[in-house]
Amino acid sequence: QVQLVESGGGSVQSGGSLRLSCAASGYTYSRYCMAWFRQAPGKDREGVASIDRDGSTTYAESVTGRFTISRDNAKNTLYLQMNSLKPEDTAMYYCARQSSLLQHCSSLSAYGYWGQGTQVTVSS
Repeated sequence: QVQLVESGGGSVQSGGSLRLSCAASGYTYSRYCMAWFRQAPGKDREGVASIDRDGSTTYAESVTGRFTISRDNAKNTLYLQMNSLKPEDTAMYYCARQSSLLQHCSSLSAYGYWGQGTQVTVSS
């Protein structure tokens, strides 16, 4: 079955950097779009970035220029490099997989498989 395991979260000061990883297993990783979402306390889950099979990426406006999503299909791993972190980036970060190859990668509703999340806390 599909398994997604995030790692790399932690606590940093404003302006710092973190690199999140998501190890995928149980399916042919290279065939599916992947994405990062986040959810802060009391807020809805929001899409952060997505990457399709050929490496094309999309970003939320709030992270454009600071975050970079990438994938290593040989290692079945998804990454999120986060630079210039701000306190408002504090959230639980989730890795997600496209539910079906028929769904469009840029649609937030396309993702139906989730990891357990990794906490990112940015202090001012």
